[in-house]
Amino acid sequence: MNVRVPPALVRLGAQLVSSRVLSPRLPWEVQRRRLDRLVQSWPMPRGTSIAKAAWNGVPVEVVTACRADRRTRSGGPSQIAGTAVVTVVHFHGGGYCVGSPAEARDWAAHLSARAGCRVVLPEYRLAPEHPYPAAVDDARAVVSVVLGKAASGPVVVSGDSAGGGLALGAALSLPASTEGAARLAGCILLSPWLDLTADRTAIPELVRRDVVLSPAWLEACAQAYVPVADRTQPMVSPLHANLGSLPPLLIQCGTDDLLAPDSGRLAARAAAAGVDVTYKQWPGLWHDFALQPGITAAAGSALAQAAWFVGRVAAPDGPQRPADSGKGPGADGS
Repeated sequence: MNVRVPPALVRLGAQLVSSRVLSPRLPWEVQRRRLDRLVQSWPMPRGTSIAKAAWNGVPVEVVTACRADRRTRSGGPSQIAGTAVVTVVHFHGGGYCVGSPAEARDWAAHLSARAGCRVVLPEYRLAPEHPYPAAVDDARAVVSVVLGKAASGPVVVSGDSAGGGLALGAALSLPASTEGAARLAGCILLSPWLDLTADRTAIPELVRRDVVLSPAWLEACAQAYVPVADRTQPMVSPLHANLGSLPPLLIQCGTDDLLAPDSGRLAARAAAAGVDVTYKQWPGLWHDFALQPGITAAAGSALAQAAWFVGRVAAPDGPQRPADSGKGPGADGS
């Protein structure tokens, strides 16, 4: 179901919700409960199937939906062995301290319907109860299940916000010489948090424009997740890693996103290291705007680009740039 809402109205709603949910003054349990209540109300597209399982001890949701053309259905969880279905493993955001798979179900269902893939949403452990490296260990555990199935087909890792850091870390942790790394087709990053050492107050104008995140909340999350001395570790802040072994990347963010500098730095550094990079900013859009493709036209455009990227990197002959812009639907690289 697509209900287009004026961006100004959605922006106001995001600001109101953020002030009542993502506040360093609130206990983590209160933030989690309020966020869960909010995302549980988001409607799913028709034909969506959600199967729950445990992979290597990590709870996951496997989301599949009818393709937009209604001719086929994407592979369900029973097809993990025996059918070469494309699998996207998406890690939800929440600063490593809040959030759940429910946060990304709507995006996952739309991507499944558009790209004919299945989307796996891990429920990784959260800080402060489970600080680093618990989330990283869970991310590796889930990705290893998919890559360990010989007939599971191409695999794309994905994540939004802090989940983007987990996704990139998972991609970096696969040695380039392994079969698993060869089968990792790509990586999708939505408004990723990639450097926990960065000073988020350094650009006051960006702090003012982001209606979702605040430097104080990000710092509270970082303190709960990992000691300051460990924040430069590549699995904590992937921007400090050697990026040359990465698969093709799709990086999406809004210009009014407090974490937008991380996307720009990653795009520049990865491209300089020879990685296939597709990078797109949407003017005037806030943190994680892409998670509601049925609500705003910009999020729908971001979803279309993500579906294009999945199809491109999972093609039998590998990634092939389109003949026109080289950046996919709606992507001008700006």
